[in-house]
Amino acid sequence: MKREPVKIKEQSRLSRTKDFSEVVQGYSEEEALTEAKQCLQCKTPFCITGCPVGIDIKKFIGQIVSGDYKGAYFTIREKNNFPLICGRVCPAEYQCRKACVFTKKGSVFADPKAINIHFLERFVADFGKAHRLEAPTKKVEKLASKKVAIVGSGPAGLSCAGELARVGVRVTLFEALHKPGGVLCYGIPPFRLPQDVMNFEIDYLGAAGVNVVKNVIIGKTKSMQSLFKEGYSAVFLGLGAGTPSFLGIPGENLCNIYSANEFLTRVNLMSAYDFPKAHTPVNVGKKIIVIGGGNTAMDSARVAVRLQEMRGIKPDVTVFYRRTEQELPARRLEIEHAKEEGVRFEFLVAPKAFIEGQKGCVGKIQSLRCRLGEPDQSGRRRPVPVDGSDFEIECDVCVIAIGLQANQILIKATPDLKVDKHGDIVVDPETMETSIPNVYAGGDIVGGEGTVIEAMSMGKKAAANMIRKLLDSAD
Repeated sequence: MKREPVKIKEQSRLSRTKDFSEVVQGYSEEEALTEAKQCLQCKTPFCITGCPVGIDIKKFIGQIVSGDYKGAYFTIREKNNFPLICGRVCPAEYQCRKACVFTKKGSVFADPKAINIHFLERFVADFGKAHRLEAPTKKVEKLASKKVAIVGSGPAGLSCAGELARVGVRVTLFEALHKPGGVLCYGIPPFRLPQDVMNFEIDYLGAAGVNVVKNVIIGKTKSMQSLFKEGYSAVFLGLGAGTPSFLGIPGENLCNIYSANEFLTRVNLMSAYDFPKAHTPVNVGKKIIVIGGGNTAMDSARVAVRLQEMRGIKPDVTVFYRRTEQELPARRLEIEHAKEEGVRFEFLVAPKAFIEGQKGCVGKIQSLRCRLGEPDQSGRRRPVPVDGSDFEIECDVCVIAIGLQANQILIKATPDLKVDKHGDIVVDPETMETSIPNVYAGGDIVGGEGTVIEAMSMGKKAAANMIRKLLDSAD
């Protein structure tokens, strides 16, 4: 099937690394119509099965074609409370676009000719934002007196809060940090997810009646049990995976070795790129190594390039990944952007030790070359170090982006909460209810790190089951 995808507009490579402004510019109306008209409107739209929240993709694209952008916005909002966010950060090539008829069966990720569903969603969401559209609510009188506490304002918590507020439940969202948004705020750089987009989505929740309480750590500031004593009928735990993983190799405690969590939090949440105007410093060396291959690694590498350029240092950023490019789990778009911005990649590399340079700081990384062996539990071929392949490379700043583990603060303070061997909260997959009655959980705290839209899906499922239970108790 012949098709000419409409390429999205982006800032040029020469200009975009000089600041943190958004790289992808979005479709114009003409471009969105041209792209939408190429959708085949399949009798059986498999793309919908690829969306974790089940957006009626066929319907909203058809509404774009007919010029009904308002209708398209409300169609998306029926399933997804945050289209502005998802249209920018969803890994569509592994989800809806991968299921598109233009992608061959069995492909690891979407064909470039698959319909650009995520860009069309962003077009519609940007239209909704520009016209201040408000999706209709479905207030239920029986639920007006019910209170629910949401712990954590990441994508799972925000999604759960939005679903509950829509039907009239009184929602209070507790956030440990001084800004709501969770990983959306501290983990994703503004050049991918601008702050004004986050502000709009948070304000949207506020207008729906969600009360956001910041600087409160449930498990420290107050216990989960105290929430029930305060009259909350149910609690949702969207704690996230906030504990960074490390390599466990010699020299890892040397200065100028960051976890990606710290590095990105300093830059995104605490504006370290604007030091000393902002009070948070971050060290930027001449040779930066990022270890990992996911979206967080790509974000870290692209942030590092900008920090170097903004400080007058010729960018020199390399990503180390222990498998090949084919196995990189990051979004294809982010990989392409990283390459365009000058990030280099060293594949089939396993760090062995950090070597001290000057004054207790990292100076080099000693590594081994790898080959791919048999598939592991993830289905990807396991990297096997090659004996005698040691090599060293200079490095004065290193960012370790190999994943996050469950946030343990509330879990340790709540012994009745059942967790698995990884420290993730165990839930009933049908209801998202935990081992404690009327306590639900979702997002990265359940089953480990996932995508933004997957976390939102869990928040939606938990909210639906909470609503059913609250209605039963109201009879």
